[in-house]
Amino acid sequence: MQPFVLPRFYVPYPARLSPHLESARAHSRAWAAEMGMIDAPDAGVTVWSERDFDAHDYALLCAYTHPDASADRLDLITDWYVWVFYFDDHFLELFKRTGDMAGAREYLDRLRAFMPLDDAGAGPETAGTDTAGLEAAGAAPVNAVERGLADLWARTVPDRSADWRRRFVASTRNLLDESLWELANINENRVSNPVEYVEMRRKVGGAPWSANLVEHAADAEVPAAIAARRPMRVLRDTFADAIHLRNDLFSYQREVEAEGELSNGVLVVERFLDCATQTAADLVNDLLTSRLHQFEHTALTEVPPLLDEHGIDPLARLAVLAYVKGLQDWQSGGHEWHLRSSRYMNDGPASAGLLPAGGSTAAPPVPVGDATAAASPRSAGAAALLAGPAGLGTSAARAVESIVVTAPRRLRAFSHVPFQVVRPPRDPEPYMPFPVRDNPHLTGTRRQTARWARAMGLLDPVPGIWDEHKLAAYDFPLCSAGLDPDATRDELDRSAQWLTWGTYADDYYPVVFGRARDLAGARACNERLRQFLPVEFDEERVAEAMPVPGIPLERALADLWARTAPRLGLAGRKAFRSAVSVMLDSWLWELGNHAANRIPDPIDYLEMRRLTFGSELTMTLARPSGEHGIPAEVYGTRPIRALENSAMDYAGLLNDIFSYQKEIQFEGELTNGVLVVENFLNCPRERAVRVVNDLMTARMRQFEHIVERELPALFDAYDLADEARGALLTYVDDLKNWLAGILRWHRRTRRYDEAELRQHPAAGVPPFGSATGLGTSAARLATVSRLARGG
Repeated sequence: MQPFVLPRFYVPYPARLSPHLESARAHSRAWAAEMGMIDAPDAGVTVWSERDFDAHDYALLCAYTHPDASADRLDLITDWYVWVFYFDDHFLELFKRTGDMAGAREYLDRLRAFMPLDDAGAGPETAGTDTAGLEAAGAAPVNAVERGLADLWARTVPDRSADWRRRFVASTRNLLDESLWELANINENRVSNPVEYVEMRRKVGGAPWSANLVEHAADAEVPAAIAARRPMRVLRDTFADAIHLRNDLFSYQREVEAEGELSNGVLVVERFLDCATQTAADLVNDLLTSRLHQFEHTALTEVPPLLDEHGIDPLARLAVLAYVKGLQDWQSGGHEWHLRSSRYMNDGPASAGLLPAGGSTAAPPVPVGDATAAASPRSAGAAALLAGPAGLGTSAARAVESIVVTAPRRLRAFSHVPFQVVRPPRDPEPYMPFPVRDNPHLTGTRRQTARWARAMGLLDPVPGIWDEHKLAAYDFPLCSAGLDPDATRDELDRSAQWLTWGTYADDYYPVVFGRARDLAGARACNERLRQFLPVEFDEERVAEAMPVPGIPLERALADLWARTAPRLGLAGRKAFRSAVSVMLDSWLWELGNHAANRIPDPIDYLEMRRLTFGSELTMTLARPSGEHGIPAEVYGTRPIRALENSAMDYAGLLNDIFSYQKEIQFEGELTNGVLVVENFLNCPRERAVRVVNDLMTARMRQFEHIVERELPALFDAYDLADEARGALLTYVDDLKNWLAGILRWHRRTRRYDEAELRQHPAAGVPPFGSATGLGTSAARLATVSRLARGG
């Protein structure tokens, strides 16, 4: 018996099948046998029999996911997938079933030797490293996983650029190394929270690795200049999340019921929401659909401007198009394979039909800039269908049905009526295990912050963002006093002024650019503000490295940077400039959603919320410097990033609850976590607030878990000296103060009080926080009518 009925999936692009399927099957079987993966004991266990291998049919997976690859390239790609699935099952047998953490670390550490980057700067003709060379270097393979990786690496890297190889090494190492996270959770019988799960599943699930192979299969590398920018990152992450969530639905029975796995999205949702398995499965499928909608939205609205901004040439644009199309092919092909592989639970809600040869056609690619192309149709063979009509052309018919079925969810994201009159959420009782401390310089900093804001022009009547009353009511020094209770007077003044500037800018953008839908003006403003963040300058003449400020926003930033940057050193200035820069860009994302009247996808919202809230800015200032013997790479490790992200999410979601009425009713905003949950779950506000509060609690408990369990292991793994350990623990204490101080500030500030909002509304908003302009009276009457009915 299946634990749930598979839901109706969003699969908008018809799957196609490579004509090289049979040759890839024969090649992959021979290669796997040569590597010792079939009917061969490996470290005391036989992972696959020949029958297992044939039933899994990885060649079918690759023939579906890479339908346009050449025969040779399809053979290579199939070998990579045979290897990665073998690794997954091999690691399960050797370490997940036994709980052998020490053995797992040694096993994973050895695999690094088979992905050398010593020749990363060499040309493709000299970049390869053969197996003999690895053996000569003392890295002779001792099992099938190592043999396979050594062989595949030598056959792949000569054809790719240094930038691609670096990205591929990073995604492969994540795929391998983060298996320890899964193993640790199994040993502790710990089910992760939803946010942690999505972040980690991207690494351990391997879909970013698959995205790299899409580039290789299509010979279409993403240009290095844009590979790390938000639009390309979102394409990769939405692709990864959709693949993993789909796999979780199909593999729940095998992983959770048969293997005792805890890393499954359906199980995570089931535990977090305390709901039935079927309900959890349906919600996972809704999230999968939302991620695919986000993929399409990003490809259509964010990628073309990115290509224009960086002056990407026509050939490179075609490469980006081929990459996007390759990701689409993977989604559709991966879904078809899951329906057929014996590895998964795939009995559908209705009987399946058969599609005659030649019945599947290519999906139209998403247009990217000026580059568009149509793919050629391929023979689909005797491919089984989902429930629905069978016969010539029905693959496209199912795609149309898929779009129709999911249309209400897509439309709901664009149908929010702004400026609705809402009740403020009940004051939540967030979980806060840390006490708040205060700074003795608070009173003096309050006076100095008011003088500084006045001198910088932040209280000027034009554009009238704030006045004296608002600044006093918001009380940013109170927040700084809790964030850094041990700061000197000078440090506390600067901290309060950075908070003042960041919040003023956050209020400025919607008023000046949001209501006019002036995204071009906002981009120009961002580029201008970046000129006030120089990283290389004579510390005695820092002001000369900046242009002359023209508006209060620029004047205040110039003043803060001149007083902050010289204290940081070059590396610190680069990190801090980056934190300010990504915050500025995140406000463009908010303005874009506002212009489209679009409630964000839940995952995209949460990841961008960390930036819009300015968390990176304050955390960067709190990080200890390298003077304490802390290797720079430590800050990029999973435990440190997870520690910071969990703190950021707690603070951002806390703000969303307290600011709900201010943003929804008085400012007409859409980027609020409570509203995002309301829209995604299609539930009342009260339930959305509870879910948001539960997620805050889960993130806080993860923070505690990292401090208690994962940081000691990190210290040992890097063999950190006592001074470095002490500095990192001090940083943890700073984060605790940061969390406790933010909660105390939200409870005491008058920024979110309804009476304050009515008496002193945002600039340009009428005092009752309602919509204005042509046609808005009907919206206001509808809102009043709904409230009168108790809605």
